[in-house]
Amino acid sequence: MLLALVLFAAGIVGNLALMCIVWHNFYLKSAWNCILAGLAFWDFLVLFFCLPVVVFHELTWTRLLGDLSCRLVPYLEVTSLGVATFSLCALSIDRFHAATGPGPLQMPKVEPCQSILSKLSVIWVGSLVLAAPELLLWQLIQETVSLPMVPADLQQGQPGGSLMAAFRARADKLKVDVCIREPSVELPDSIYSLVLTYHEARMWWFFGCYICLPLLFTLACDLVTRQVLGQRLPQKPGGEKVTSRCSSSSSSSSSTKKKQHVREQRLRSTVMALTVLYITCNLPESVFNITLAYVSDNVTAALPALVLPALGMIGQFLLFVRCSATPVLLLFLCRSLGQAFMDCCCCCCEECLPDGNSSSSSSASTTATSNLSSSPTSPSPSSLSPSSKEETKSMLATEPAVCYDRAKDSSTALGTPC
Repeated sequence: MLLALVLFAAGIVGNLALMCIVWHNFYLKSAWNCILAGLAFWDFLVLFFCLPVVVFHELTWTRLLGDLSCRLVPYLEVTSLGVATFSLCALSIDRFHAATGPGPLQMPKVEPCQSILSKLSVIWVGSLVLAAPELLLWQLIQETVSLPMVPADLQQGQPGGSLMAAFRARADKLKVDVCIREPSVELPDSIYSLVLTYHEARMWWFFGCYICLPLLFTLACDLVTRQVLGQRLPQKPGGEKVTSRCSSSSSSSSSTKKKQHVREQRLRSTVMALTVLYITCNLPESVFNITLAYVSDNVTAALPALVLPALGMIGQFLLFVRCSATPVLLLFLCRSLGQAFMDCCCCCCEECLPDGNSSSSSSASTTATSNLSSSPTSPSPSSLSPSSKEETKSMLATEPAVCYDRAKDSSTALGTPC
């Protein structure tokens, strides 16, 4: 219960913060950040809906919402796996295109809403469609179980003895809600055969699509991207890299390329860190399911009664750990997201300060605004001639997209800092 509370609090706050940062900041609305925000949205759904249902079932042996939660919880969990898988592949492709494209390295830039929605729709619709058989695979049944015989002195000596005594006083047998992975016979024959085929190949499908695909894809893209970046800068015989022939501009060009490569290395490190976290949290359950499928029934029957349920619970909690740790990892590794999060925290702290500080800050901002309005270097729109207006329009039209990783001047930002 304590672990569930920690994961729930950290995951809800982290994923909500990540979504709000990308949504309310114009400079962060790139395809890269929107893919990360979409991943945070599905992690939020898993933590908000699936975690309470799983914990409540383990504590009370009763399934919240009955058969609906029995089908919807696995569906959301598998959809979250698909979104994470395709998001990692999309981020890897984005870095590969940035490295192999013509010209200098391109950072994630602000994109039109239609472009972002098209990329997110491919990830989300593909994940929802691939997870659709989970809705027809699970069903809820009720089993009658007998409580284990526990001595009276042991019941009194243990902290849970009173709870066990209350159960035993109510009845010696209890009805337990159990979700089984078996297609219903009431389905049509064509659909039943498809769901049964999916059920038989489910463990290998999970291992191939949700484990091997993101791992091999991200590794291949990272290796190719690193090779391309290594070939972009030719080396001297002594090992020093050549960036420009002119001695006057060599220092500036080398510093610019160095900054670009540092940013690129940071972005690729973020993708690899997400992949490592994803594989670490999902691989144990997949290996456990494959091993259990090929182990004989005698070995399975010889195991203690609590081993299989405990392993299943560990696999589910590893999924919740990934959903909670992903936003925290992104806020630490992505400098722009982490800086925006700290700015919002500072704004919230400033709002909680006494009125004296807020009045002084407001007076300072008023003075700065008046200075900007009275500055002769910033003409008003009415003072612009038609020719200057046309020049301004042409400059805005030809202005390149804004890089999300570039620091912004607070004096030129639109709206409030938050």
